[in-house]
Amino acid sequence: MGELKIISSAFPSDGSIPAKYTCDGADLSPPLEIGDVPAPAKSLALIVDDPDAPVGNWVHWVVWNIDPGIREVGEGKVPARGIEGKNDWGRNSYGGPCPPSGTHRYFFKLFALDTTLNLGHATTKKDLERAMEGHILARGQLIGLYKRR
Repeated sequence: MGELKIISSAFPSDGSIPAKYTCDGADLSPPLEIGDVPAPAKSLALIVDDPDAPVGNWVHWVVWNIDPGIREVGEGKVPARGIEGKNDWGRNSYGGPCPPSGTHRYFFKLFALDTTLNLGHATTKKDLERAMEGHILARGQLIGLYKRR
């Protein structure tokens, strides 16, 4: 399986996410740069989650059918052609880091798929993961850290 590049100009991998991209700031999605997408990819999918949440893995953003030709996602923007599903706040949007205590890790997981997905707006992370099974050509991830002051 191939490896996708996903980085952000806002923070380094395993570095601190600036407050601007969290519930303590403007709660905008950070800018992302994408690369090394395999030629046969028909779409990309993005899942942002926090495995350190007290209730278990907390989902911050779910997006699929992203244009595989995309190279960057602007700050506060939905990726080109992307469809947003439900996060764990029950919203179809990005919800930034907002840990109740301690430092949490936020995984920005990107997937290149050999298909587009016919999913509705009520789609959750689990629904998306089920739909992606057998269709993943490559994956990549960016990890950011955040601790509320």
